[in-house]
Amino acid sequence: MDRYVNAPLNREEAGVLRAGDYVYITGTIYTARDAAHKRMYEALEKGEALPLDMQNNIIYYMGPSPAREGRPIGSAGPTTSSRMDKYAPALMDLGLMGMIGKGKRSQAVSDAIVRNGAVYFAAVGGAGALLSRSIKASEVIAYDDLGTEAIRKLEVENFPVIVVIDSMGNNLYETAVEQYKKGL
Repeated sequence: MDRYVNAPLNREEAGVLRAGDYVYITGTIYTARDAAHKRMYEALEKGEALPLDMQNNIIYYMGPSPAREGRPIGSAGPTTSSRMDKYAPALMDLGLMGMIGKGKRSQAVSDAIVRNGAVYFAAVGGAGALLSRSIKASEVIAYDDLGTEAIRKLEVENFPVIVVIDSMGNNLYETAVEQYKKGL
């Protein structure tokens, strides 16, 4: 089913999304990859404030290539989500409502998704140039010294993703395999 949502994304809106839904996100999302997640996690351990409020936000696991002239960002494809699995549950417990990446997630992340009513989206790997067309503005807001891994605030319009793990724990990667096996 095609769904259109606005970001930030609240718990009620996340609660209607189901594994397998095609979703188009419009609004503000943030980027953060391995190094930024590690730095945020270390800040939490020290009792320091994070550079952004997690409440109802969506983090896209992406580090862009340089922008071409006239564009706010370069190629913007997803990175492998499992590299953030160590950090994601703590961020969801602070209100993070959505994550965008590619690939499977750990059981701890799935449990945190259900516990917090959050959602995990996948963006199509290898389609970074196409995905960047949905990004209307990009601004580094934290950890500029990390280069492409800095935290960015993105304004997106109809950014295309697929729900992989919904707020009830349904996992498209598992259900798709079962459906495939039944069809054999």
